[in-house]
Amino acid sequence: MDEAELRRLLEAVATGAVGADDALARCKTAPFEDLGYAMVDTHRGIRQGVAEVVYGEGKTAGQIAGIVRALVASGQPRVLVTRLDEAKAAEASALLVDEAGEGLALAYHAQARLGIVGGLPEPDGAGEVLVAAAGTSDVPVAEEAALTAEFLGNRVTRLYDVGVAGIHRLLAHADDLARARVVVAVAGMEGALASVVGGLVSCPVIAVPTSVGYGASFGGVTALLAMLNSCASGVSVVNIDNGFGAAYQASLINHLP
Repeated sequence: MDEAELRRLLEAVATGAVGADDALARCKTAPFEDLGYAMVDTHRGIRQGVAEVVYGEGKTAGQIAGIVRALVASGQPRVLVTRLDEAKAAEASALLVDEAGEGLALAYHAQARLGIVGGLPEPDGAGEVLVAAAGTSDVPVAEEAALTAEFLGNRVTRLYDVGVAGIHRLLAHADDLARARVVVAVAGMEGALASVVGGLVSCPVIAVPTSVGYGASFGGVTALLAMLNSCASGVSVVNIDNGFGAAYQASLINHLP
């Protein structure tokens, strides 16, 4: 159950379309559902405004399918599954439908390693989230951020391969940068993109270091430390390759009044 579902239930009680006892029974099952292998948090959408997201890595396809079914049954209109590889996505997708082909359709986005059940909503954020990726090798993390932001109800502008090795490529999009309400800057190597963007915009910048780079990049640690030491004001940093976390934070900012 999410906030919208709870509101509809309360309105139905107010108009007499749903009885108080029926509403109470629905609310009693709302906090969580014990599947044995997972305690599915069906109340998170009410508490936080965003329903539970399924982290796919480390879970079996059967567990993912079971959690998705529980979330949808609780009234969640759409479900996001992150860090989902192609083979597991195919298996989970097959488990979500019956022999007649009826059930839940899971759309898989291979580059971002995301699965989405229920499609993307209409944007309801206050402005635009801009996702900038320094290089083509950073795009998978950037796409995780961009699709997550869209799933959370944001209009997203993508600027890819605009790193500092050819800074004119970024500067050509000055209008897009100025229009953004929040920027997610994704970069590996030395992670300089976040500081450059931070010096060009008046909105918050969320920096995402990636594990892209040669030996001395230490799997993204160099970019992480560079971003943490940014000289540009207004830059915050998430963990290495955490496009999802950056998009979630960006969405919170974009949905502020």
